[in-house]
Order: sequence, then structure tokens, then C-alpha cells
Amino acid sequence: MTSPLPRRLRYIRKKQGITQEELGYKLGMEPAGASARISQYETGKHAPDYATVKRISEVLDTPVAYFYCEDDILAEIVIEISGYNSVTKQNILDLIEAYMSP
Repeated sequence: MTSPLPRRLRYIRKKQGITQEELGYKLGMEPAGASARISQYETGKHAPDYATVKRISEVLDTPVAYFYCEDDILAEIVIEISGYNSVTKQNILDLIEAYMSP
């Protein structure tokens, strides 16, 4: 199975209008290799470790879970819900649980 991380990283980076080079700089990578390293992550040639994905998620203001969701709809739900406060998140979870109860 192929990791969803490369395509999710490329998608969210482009959606936010950030170049590979800019993302690399914001992650503290050496200027000469920043673009190449992000490109390797986005093509799946190299996989970033969890700590790097955590830093990427902070720079892109995107939950770590988004990068690992195998289901595209679930990934979008993660993005949408992540912006709410914890009370609203709990209310959403309660609604889902109520809907799923027999």
C-alpha cells in the first residue's frame, strides 16, 4: 500500500500557495537543498519521519492526522473539524455517536 502522505503534502502545500522551497525554508532546511527535499517527500522517494511531519503540520497549520488518512473524505473531515475548539469538536463527536447508535 502506498502512503497517502506524498499526495496530501503536495495538495495542501499548493492549496496554501507555498512553494517547495518556501516550505523547506520554514522547516529550517538548508537553502540549497530545501526544494529538493520537499520534492522527495512529495514524490514518495523519501518519507519524512514523524517529527518532520509534525513540523510540516505546524508550518502548514494542518493536523498530522490529515497526512496519514487513507480515505479522502475522512482527510477532509479532519481538516474541517480541526479548526473548531474542543467543545465544538466534542459536540460533533456526540452527534456522530448519536447518529451511529441503533
